[in-house]
Amino acid sequence: MMDSTCSQLFTIGHSNHDYEAFVALLKMHGVTAIADVRSSPYSRWSPQFSQRELKHSLGSSGIAYSFLGKEFGARSDDPECYVDGKVQYSRLAELPAFANGVARIREGLKSFRIALMCAEKDPIDCHRAVLVSRELQAVGFEVMHILSDGVLQSHLELEQRLVAKLKLPPPDLLEMAPIPTDSEVLDLAYRKQESKIAYQDEQMLRQEDGG
Repeated sequence: MMDSTCSQLFTIGHSNHDYEAFVALLKMHGVTAIADVRSSPYSRWSPQFSQRELKHSLGSSGIAYSFLGKEFGARSDDPECYVDGKVQYSRLAELPAFANGVARIREGLKSFRIALMCAEKDPIDCHRAVLVSRELQAVGFEVMHILSDGVLQSHLELEQRLVAKLKLPPPDLLEMAPIPTDSEVLDLAYRKQESKIAYQDEQMLRQEDGG
């Protein structure tokens, strides 16, 4: 059982914010460290969020920066993490690197108020929620998502929003006997959303197709 006083962490998407607006969101919620969970910590469209520039700017704002893309990124160099060229979140979560990331977050929370950062505006559309936050919640972390307007949404609330967005359970499931449980419906929601957002390696897919 984790100590509840050090188990809360946040997530945020840099989206197309300017740097000042982004930092204002962090400071609104007392965030003192960013854990960058992008596989590639660069942004062509928002260069202020490329790793070098961001780390320097955050330091000037009194906010620490760590790169956790190797631990929590949505891509992998391991072909065993792919099926039909698409990355499988459950397999990423089983990697030793992912467990190391959990340990780093647990240790970091002893000294910092941490936000996991990726690019997408809405956490529902990002692996920071569908993969990382799901796994962290399962091992006792309290995850809060900082939305683009500064409102906080708990991961439990996000799960409810995800189920509603996907209009689950569908009628065919409701006609089943026994009727699916809430946990089964939630698992289906995660699988459906993962299928929409998970990284697809086109070269790997062509190789599997014999191309």
